[in-house]
Amino acid sequence: MPSPLFEAYLDLKYLLNRGYRKSVALNFVANHYKLKKEDRHLLARCVFSEKEIGYRKKKRKPINFVNGKILAVDGFNVLITLESVLEGKAILCEDGFVRDLKYQRGYRVSEKTREILFFLLKFLSKFNPKRVIFLYDKPVSKSGEVAKLTNEIIERVGLSGAAETVNAVDFELKKFEIVATSDLAVIDKVKYVVDIPQELAESEKIEIKKFEEILNEDLGH
Repeated sequence: MPSPLFEAYLDLKYLLNRGYRKSVALNFVANHYKLKKEDRHLLARCVFSEKEIGYRKKKRKPINFVNGKILAVDGFNVLITLESVLEGKAILCEDGFVRDLKYQRGYRVSEKTREILFFLLKFLSKFNPKRVIFLYDKPVSKSGEVAKLTNEIIERVGLSGAAETVNAVDFELKKFEIVATSDLAVIDKVKYVVDIPQELAESEKIEIKKFEEILNEDLGH
């Protein structure tokens, strides 16, 4: 017998394909099936209409697309998602982008931050972008510290670029043609998107669970 999560998914998918606003449709089906907070979060992060899926997949470019071009990076978004990939807490969503499943507000600087930034920037340096611009949310605690660390590592790995803090990251990112992010608000407004955590995972043969796999597990398959 189908689980409440699977039934909720089918209903949500139907409503999204019919043009219902996601927040309204999700609230309706989640309340109807009495979904747990985790399941609501999963559907919110990963389920989209077929129109949205097609639209976003056309925007996504492979990492070698950045060769000789300027790349803007949604700093905390990419950092948190990459950490989630390494912790096995990320998921490949229906629109082809990897997202974290944490309920994390802000960013927690730890002893791993330097290591993950080096891992990320060393990987990026293989693809010879003309310039890399990391943008971090100024209102987030310790954003200046993370930007400073990013600048140190950019120089260390031989990349051309800089990291800075800004008040409205989404607004600033929309000024660039190519952006690294999984944030829907940004993806839908820029021309091209690269998914660095997914590309890095593929190069390192790190498996990322797909949304469909979670649904199948829930069905007991």
